[in-house]
Amino acid sequence: MSEAQFRNWQAIQAEVLRRIHARNWPPGHTIPNEVDLAQEFGCARATVNRALQSLADAGLLERRRKAGTRVALHPVGKATVTIPVIRQEIEDRGMTYAYRLITRDIATSPAPLGATGPGLHVTAVHHANDSPYVIEDRWINLTTVPDAAEQPFDQISANEWLVTTAPYTNGDISFAAEPATAQEAQLLNTAEGTPVFVIDRITWDHDQTITTVRLTYAPGYRIHTGIGTGAIAS
Repeated sequence: MSEAQFRNWQAIQAEVLRRIHARNWPPGHTIPNEVDLAQEFGCARATVNRALQSLADAGLLERRRKAGTRVALHPVGKATVTIPVIRQEIEDRGMTYAYRLITRDIATSPAPLGATGPGLHVTAVHHANDSPYVIEDRWINLTTVPDAAEQPFDQISANEWLVTTAPYTNGDISFAAEPATAQEAQLLNTAEGTPVFVIDRITWDHDQTITTVRLTYAPGYRIHTGIGTGAIAS
């Protein structure tokens, strides 16, 4: 690869990955510093920095001040979770989507939301091919997202509205199999106590919570993801 091809950080990232996989730079090896790499690749130091930081964020490099950058001894793959629009998820599976709002209330925010003022509580059921697919039980922080108070959420779900209008910086997510409560069983057309897949998620805009949501899926739901070796999202 010529110097002209190293003008962007993605190309440098690809070359560093190649050297790691080829064991030119084996696990534990300290790689050249940014200044030397920038000179080798004929690019700005900032371009090298972005490429190396991307690989460090993926767990393939370890970076320490004054100690340099080395290839991780035990690379740890990091999962990137994208919050899906449930309607899109259902339609992508070739099924017909429908949505039903159950409740919409402004009330005292629960502790996990971390809000001092009132929050908007929305519960709804998303359907696929006329069958219940998932219950969305959500609280929205009206201090962080005040416009949510004006949304009826009777046609567009809170899930879809938030994904498209309320950007987040970080979040926390957990997965569990739990017995369906009486209310969940009724909404999902199943028997109380039936094992269901549950996702609990909270998202923040820096230090301000945006929303907490509990997604309870109908029996038979499967979550699918992929595993990549050295694949980095740009």
